[in-house]
Amino acid sequence: MSRVPGWLGRLGAGLTEMSERYNERRAAAEREEDDSESRPPSDEHVPPPPDYAPDIPARPDPALAVPWGVRVAAEAGWRLLVLAGTLWVLMRIISAIQLVVLSFVIALLITALLQPTVTRLRRHGVPRGPATALTALFGFVVMGLIGWFVTWQVMENIDDLSGQIQDGIDELRNWLLNSPFHVTDKQINEIAKNLREAVGANTDQITSAGLEGVTVVVEALTGILLAVFCTLFLLYDGKRIWQWTLKLVPAAARPGVAGAGPAAWRTLTAYVRGTVIVALIDAIFIGLGIYFLDVPMAVPLAVFIFLFAFIPLVGAVVSGALAVVVALVTQGVFTAVMTLVVVLAVQQIEGHILQPFILGRAVRVHPLAVVLAVACGGMVAGIGGAVVAVPLVAVTNTVAGYLRAFSRQSAVRHSVRPRGATAMSEEPASDAP
Repeated sequence: MSRVPGWLGRLGAGLTEMSERYNERRAAAEREEDDSESRPPSDEHVPPPPDYAPDIPARPDPALAVPWGVRVAAEAGWRLLVLAGTLWVLMRIISAIQLVVLSFVIALLITALLQPTVTRLRRHGVPRGPATALTALFGFVVMGLIGWFVTWQVMENIDDLSGQIQDGIDELRNWLLNSPFHVTDKQINEIAKNLREAVGANTDQITSAGLEGVTVVVEALTGILLAVFCTLFLLYDGKRIWQWTLKLVPAAARPGVAGAGPAAWRTLTAYVRGTVIVALIDAIFIGLGIYFLDVPMAVPLAVFIFLFAFIPLVGAVVSGALAVVVALVTQGVFTAVMTLVVVLAVQQIEGHILQPFILGRAVRVHPLAVVLAVACGGMVAGIGGAVVAVPLVAVTNTVAGYLRAFSRQSAVRHSVRPRGATAMSEEPASDAP
């Protein structure tokens, strides 16, 4: 019985010793595990890839994966979309204030026509105010007299013209009955009946058009007054207006714009002066031709030819057709054919001799650009848009050419500038147009 407690003590001591050793080994294992986790992984422990594993190339940059042509098309595409959106917004704004825009553009054309007179008076010692007043008064009086003369001639000859038109219609009817076209009297009566029915069916529309004509007259008078005021201020203070406009341009682009302005103004002046001279020659020679052919209202028709000449290509066709129609219904087929010969001869002389000689290289626009510009201007703003479309295209062409040449000259100057030279400011001192 005495040996039992000693044996139990030794057993307990052995168990205690074994527990301590287990704890020490466990702590050592945990320390090794912590050390292995804290050490950076080495390449020695990474097994090499097997021989049968394929080489996977690295993926390229997505921008480099797109073909060069597609990237260029995308870059140009979004820029074109931005420009198209800007142009659409600009056209909407112009449509909203169409009367103001057309009045100002017409004032620019009149100013381009009258400005040389102001300059000559200033050179002879006339102050700026009296020179502007005399020039504007003379110009507006001449334009008013032309309008009054046309109206007076039409009102004086309207009764005789209506009778001649009725006689001409009867002669045309007889000619159609005896012509080789085999037109019968029944067919002519049906055409006249259809015309009368069309007029009767559209009486309401004609009445509303007459009421709208009052609004058109009011808008026309408003536009004329705006054009007169704009012309006066442009003649008197055009240089300072240009200098103020230059201040709105960014400083980096100001030198180019400052040089493009006078070039554009020279182009506009040459266009207006040349168009007036060509239109006057057309009106004189075509008017003399139809006068000697005994076509009624030869002088008002000549004035209409002069006014329509400001619409390139289209105006000449319309005014010539008007003269031929009046000759046909008043004097017969032979006189109409001779009138057509006179109109075509004068227009051929104008297109091949007068315009190249008078306008020269100052205003050089391709005929296709002229036709498209007149069509677009007429669709956007009617007759006024057709009148201002071609000078706008000519001025835009001049400005684009000048800015392109200016950018090339600037690049050449920067390339030959010596190292260490300080960049000089390109801004003009006086901002003179």
